[in-house]
Amino acid sequence: MTAAPAGTGSDPAARVVEDRLFRALAVLRLVLVANTLGVGLYTADEMVRPALGGVVVAGLVAWSLLVTWAYADASRRTWRLLAVDLAVALVALVLTPVAKPEGFDATLAGFWVMSPMLAWAARAGWRGGLLAGLLVGGTDLLIRDDVTQGTYGNIFLLVVGGPVVGYLVESLQRAAVERDRAEREAAAAAERARLARAVHDGVLQVLSLVQRRGAELGGEAAALGRAAGEQEEALRALIRAQDRVSARGPATRVDLSDALAGLESMSVVVSLPGHAVELDADRAAEVVAALRACLDNVERHAGPDATAWVLLEALPDKVSVSVRDDGPGIVDGRLSEAVADGRLGVSGSIVGRLRDLGGRADLATGPWGTEWTLTLPREAP
Repeated sequence: MTAAPAGTGSDPAARVVEDRLFRALAVLRLVLVANTLGVGLYTADEMVRPALGGVVVAGLVAWSLLVTWAYADASRRTWRLLAVDLAVALVALVLTPVAKPEGFDATLAGFWVMSPMLAWAARAGWRGGLLAGLLVGGTDLLIRDDVTQGTYGNIFLLVVGGPVVGYLVESLQRAAVERDRAEREAAAAAERARLARAVHDGVLQVLSLVQRRGAELGGEAAALGRAAGEQEEALRALIRAQDRVSARGPATRVDLSDALAGLESMSVVVSLPGHAVELDADRAAEVVAALRACLDNVERHAGPDATAWVLLEALPDKVSVSVRDDGPGIVDGRLSEAVADGRLGVSGSIVGRLRDLGGRADLATGPWGTEWTLTLPREAP
């Protein structure tokens, strides 16, 4: 029989919790078996059959080493192994009246009987802990002629402790699974937003332009524009459905000034400080992409004759980049209409990027033109 016990789930996060518990149990088991060995040697002269007592204690030591190795691999934590582990404890209890005189206090296994009970709780939850606790506690009661208050207290703790530990294990596993799921969903949402911005900066803008120009020209161009519009909508739906998360490698540092210098052209004037402004490579790339989106808006809405000025300011704890043009400005309510229509231009490519970087994007506009101020901390929050 190789199937693992049910009830613990196959989620990787739950398995990590279980693995850590069994590593802790391995240490506890070795401590308990060392205590059992010490007590057995100390009370050897009190046994009526010391040879049998020695064999039982030696068997517990050997089994502890073997089962600790077996439990280290999750694939070996089967019902069969758990049953044998519990059976070893029960056999040690049953043989105690044979090896020890009447009225004995401690069993041959001593506190070691906790080990299989905790293993059942860690692997099968509160039900497994309750079952193992009842079997161990019930067997301990049956082998005794006289039950003292101390003995009753120990057995009561066994019966109660098993389900309590099992319940805590299940709670930890549920919390780990929920946290892992929340992290995956948050990462997927962030990746969708990043991909949406990247696609908007290129493909979606071209499709939107084709759709608008096709409608203006009419005829066959109008049909081409409608097809572009359909593809734009399909691509947006694909972005929303995208759930995969791309792993990023370790961040490297780059000079933001060098990256912004490449934006300068006949219509774009870039002013930079006289020293390097270092940022993580991925953060610098996002800033440059946001600036390109600002400059694209200048070209599209302010006209080809408009001029844009880019200014980079470096402070000890943050970086500020401003983009100003001499166009006619943005009409009141235009940005809100774009967000309501699902267009990602300003809200995603500019504001969303800076928000994800832990910064902000401030807009000032009027008849004199439009100015964006992008501010972000030097280090990722």
